[in-house]
Amino acid sequence: MTRAYVFTRNGGPEVEGFAEVPRPVPGPGQVLIALRAAGVNPADWKRRQGLRGPGEPEPRFPVVFGREAAGVVEETGPGVTAFAVGDEVFGHPVAGSYAEHALLPVGGAARKPAGVSWADAATLPVAAATAWDGLRQLDLPRGATLLVTGIGGGVGTAAAQIAVHEGLTVIGTASEGKKDFVEALGAVHVASGPGAADRVRAAAPDGVDAVFDLVGGEPLREAAALLPDRSRLISGADRATVAELGGAPVLRERTSQVLEAVAALVAEGVLDPRVTARFPFAEADRALRAVEEGHSRGKIVIEFGG
Repeated sequence: MTRAYVFTRNGGPEVEGFAEVPRPVPGPGQVLIALRAAGVNPADWKRRQGLRGPGEPEPRFPVVFGREAAGVVEETGPGVTAFAVGDEVFGHPVAGSYAEHALLPVGGAARKPAGVSWADAATLPVAAATAWDGLRQLDLPRGATLLVTGIGGGVGTAAAQIAVHEGLTVIGTASEGKKDFVEALGAVHVASGPGAADRVRAAAPDGVDAVFDLVGGEPLREAAALLPDRSRLISGADRATVAELGGAPVLRERTSQVLEAVAALVAEGVLDPRVTARFPFAEADRALRAVEEGHSRGKIVIEFGG
């Protein structure tokens, strides 16, 4: 058995708790890792509330939270040659990462570079990789202007840094309290809330060339109105609305190659995941509340002993 933080049915925080669950056994093309760190994302609590991605099956309770994992390989499944016991890896877990042990598919895992911390590695599979995928999808030339809505979170933090490194001008919407944080990323801060579109127009009098939305809903609709070409509109937060507006959801790759690319940026000092809070595994509930309440900046990470 292994200890995990789970939800036992769909609902609010009242359905969460720690539980002893069967220790996973790696199948073909999988490795079992002992967790060192797990990233916390909005998708974690949204999944608890019942949100499922396209084609995602009905949950089998209890469900282990978490979609980002970093740790040490303890076992390899049949046919695995890419990794060995003792390797330090990170990636997309098969079934949750708020746990002492988790399975990673070989095709969705990568080695952790020696110069990258466990906490930073645990932020990359969802947040940084989504930012990477979205920017590859937009394929903007140097000198273009990119608007990132909700820039203060994990994906926005990574997208801003990667985009600036690639020669883009980045404008980001976030609360007034995140102004200094956003500007430290190399982006132009625009206060979110009613009237944000007019403030973006003032900040970018020549217009914006693309929008990378991370909020959805009405802020997405307002941002879309800034674009004459909706093929340059993508969202990592609201698939239905972005499709209605003529844009597209972020197309995720979830491959080892993408993970290796973003890890290399961290190792080179180009990308700082901006881990702003760390919680021990025993306080997984507090880590999740920090993200669910919407006041966090950068990334929140759960850390394990070992």
